[in-house]
Amino acid sequence: MKLFPKILGAIDSLSRPSTVHAHCDLPCGVYDPAQARIEAESVKAIMEKFNASDDPVFKERAVSIKEERAELVKHHLWVLWTDYFKPAHLEAHPGLHELFWSATKTAGESKKTTDVQVADKLLTQISEIDKIFWATKK
Repeated sequence: MKLFPKILGAIDSLSRPSTVHAHCDLPCGVYDPAQARIEAESVKAIMEKFNASDDPVFKERAVSIKEERAELVKHHLWVLWTDYFKPAHLEAHPGLHELFWSATKTAGESKKTTDVQVADKLLTQISEIDKIFWATKK
């Protein structure tokens, strides 16, 4: 009789829905650096609004939202890097690894600052990734 509750518990745990975090629930093959760029543009716009405001409540909200957007930039970059780009792309574009590493570091840096120059740097890096991405799609 002691085994029966364990079996029911095991069955119950198998039947519970699990949370999955991914770009897509299927290997859809739909990738685009535009997702990272849009979030990075949001980071920059929030920094500009933060710097122009004297409202402490607004500034607090702005920082929180900026940090969320910057985290999304990192997420979208890592999806591209880990799911889309292949070794052949790296061979054709030897600086690609360094570019992704640097861009994700800059996205992380943008979480810690309201310096618009950091956001501009991030947008420049994403633009470089975008050029390489579309070159690989030809």
